[in-house]
Amino acid sequence: MLRINASIVIPDSELEERFVRASGPGGQNVNKLATAVELRFDVANSRALSEALRARLLARRDRRLTEDGVLVIHAQRFRTQERNREDARERLAAAIAAVLKPPKPRIATEPTRASKQRRLTSKRERAQVKRARDARSWERD
Repeated sequence: MLRINASIVIPDSELEERFVRASGPGGQNVNKLATAVELRFDVANSRALSEALRARLLARRDRRLTEDGVLVIHAQRFRTQERNREDARERLAAAIAAVLKPPKPRIATEPTRASKQRRLTSKRERAQVKRARDARSWERD
């Protein structure tokens, strides 16, 4: 079981772990032992998550999420299989915890009167500089 918080617990039956060989340096063991972990969690069909939480998780632009709604986490930071397994589970819990709180709705605002005034003043000043520049070019000819 993977506990996210007091109310959300993901049973082991919904998690699929596969152990594969890690890439990168590792000495003699790198070609013999399968220490890296590939943790798969089917977000789209999970019964442990509420509908709103599932929708927020699927709506994220996360490259670890497949088209079928499966979250795939690769863990190979550590040299032992057990430590990589814990790391993958922690990262899954963090990904789910990140979407627990619904996003704050954006409230549309308008520019203040003073900011509109500053913008128009700067536009007038810039136009005046350009007009003056244009007038000088005719004087030289």
